[in-house]
Amino acid sequence: PVPDAAAYEKFRHPASRFALAGVFVARFGDLVRVGVTGAGRQGAYRWIEAEDALTENFAVNALDGLHADPSQMNSDIHGDEPYRAYLVEVMTRRAVLNAIAHCGDE
Repeated sequence: PVPDAAAYEKFRHPASRFALAGVFVARFGDLVRVGVTGAGRQGAYRWIEAEDALTENFAVNALDGLHADPSQMNSDIHGDEPYRAYLVEVMTRRAVLNAIAHCGDE
């Protein structure tokens, strides 16, 4: 299915340009999906808590007080777990803002 609104945001490593954290947000009517790449310890994953919050209210303020779990993040020379969790939060907010801007909602 084609989403009503969608956006992808990533924080690139300056040399490799690979995503230290990338987030895709898609809204399909009343359903929202949030996919995260580059940051998770087990690879790409869905951020269910963000999906639930955005399903209730597809707006950036729906994410207020929501935090990605640092214990589920990668840690390497480019960033530790708390840093990657923070990047996931920021990229999610940016993706929501971008999705809203391109669909004309809110």
